[in-house]
Amino acid sequence: MRISVYDTTLRDGSQAEGITLTLADKVKLAVALDHFGVDYIEGGWPASNPKDIAFFERARELNLQHARIAAFGSTRRARVRPEEDANLIRLVETRASVIAIFGKSWDLHVLEALRVTHEQNLEMIADSVRHLKRQAHVQEVIYDAEHFFDGYRSDAAYALATLKAAEEAGADCVVLCDTNGGALPHQVAEAVQAARDHVRVPLGIHAHNDSEMAVANTIAAVGQGAVHVQGTINGYGERCGNANLCSILPILELKLGIETVGRERLRRLTELSAYVDEVTNQAHNARLPFVGRSAFAHKGGVHADAMLKHNGTYEHVPPEAVGNERRILISELAGGSSVRQKAADFGIDLTKDSPVTRQVLQQIVQLENEGYSFEGAEGSFELLVRKALGQYEKAFDLVGFRVIVEKRAGDVEPITEATLKLRVGGRLAHTVAEGDGPVHALDSAMRQALIRFFPHLRDIKLTDFKVRVVNVKEGTAAKVRVAVETSDAQETWNTIGVSPNIIEASWQALCDAVDYAMMKERRARV
Repeated sequence: MRISVYDTTLRDGSQAEGITLTLADKVKLAVALDHFGVDYIEGGWPASNPKDIAFFERARELNLQHARIAAFGSTRRARVRPEEDANLIRLVETRASVIAIFGKSWDLHVLEALRVTHEQNLEMIADSVRHLKRQAHVQEVIYDAEHFFDGYRSDAAYALATLKAAEEAGADCVVLCDTNGGALPHQVAEAVQAARDHVRVPLGIHAHNDSEMAVANTIAAVGQGAVHVQGTINGYGERCGNANLCSILPILELKLGIETVGRERLRRLTELSAYVDEVTNQAHNARLPFVGRSAFAHKGGVHADAMLKHNGTYEHVPPEAVGNERRILISELAGGSSVRQKAADFGIDLTKDSPVTRQVLQQIVQLENEGYSFEGAEGSFELLVRKALGQYEKAFDLVGFRVIVEKRAGDVEPITEATLKLRVGGRLAHTVAEGDGPVHALDSAMRQALIRFFPHLRDIKLTDFKVRVVNVKEGTAAKVRVAVETSDAQETWNTIGVSPNIIEASWQALCDAVDYAMMKERRARV
């Protein structure tokens, strides 16, 4: 059994609050989705805006290898012939080989939204499908039965009659839509079964997530015979979003043994999810199933200990099956197994009950009580372990620093200057640097002081800087935790510092970042 995959990220996904796609964005995503292996890419609604019209023009030049571009629109308006309906004219003008149109299945919408009779609505559906099927370039017409599940609960016979009208007019697939996202899986299963008994045309499912049921409803529909699933990458879409293909596809492939894009392509799922986030300028949701950074992250000591013995103890699928990776998190909840496994990632062989392991655990508990967090600070954690092992070599000592921020009336931006004194071996380094802010100035002064002793530090760059208040009840006197991300040509590492003074916390994180770079360089020489 194979399920066809219809992606609507470019159309329904772009209707999500906070997402706006340029024409270039839509082209990039279409290419990526085709490379991943979806069967259909819904490019947009050409009657709604000029950008979507331009996309279909560009799409004809893309030379996609697998996916077919679908144009989206609605059935004809009441009392307008299909060949004169502006929406249908725009659909035909796209020259798309696949056209998807939606029509009303819920009598509430027929009577109150369209203000037509039941019979007139059936004619609008049939006329529109029949007109599109007559177009020489149209190879497939997909009919989306909008609000089908609400309609089925209100008047089952009429909702089913709308599907029959589309089928008899020549629709190649009829998609049952939970447009309001309020249906439950057992209701979806019942309605899909009834639809399958009523029409012979292939059935599809299009679910929204307003009740957190979009993925479950999609799986329920497939269980009752739906062979076409619609959704978006990362679940982006109107209101609470659409059914998330990043969950649906691995569930079908890995748990139910139903082919979608194939297991080899599925290994690129996490990469695709991250790419869509990047193009749409959305923050990554670390807790997304399958593709989130936290999906295979293990923090509890009991969990980490069991994972050392068998990966299946706390993972329902192998992370590599969806292109993700396993992560062992270090915190005050960690046990000896967590420390041992994390140390192994650094090439350090520890036993679960060794004195060094116990020492590191004690330090973690103490430091996290003070506000540190080692979950995302693997650079600082490795330094902690190597210090406990006596493998740490101090590269420099702080003599002192001073940071001045000065702003005078009329200045657009304040002037920031850092003065720094370091001792490297028996030599003193004294530097002054300006920056866009106090941390930038201090970082610049630090680099100037150290580069003449350690030239390889020219290659490292501060790539991210985050500040979080630890004990918010203390107000402006609260401790802050500074997390710094640093990169070179080969690796990225994260370090942290904690202090009531944001400059001191930043200094701690910067020092760990440089210490880690120095440690890397020494290992490379060995």
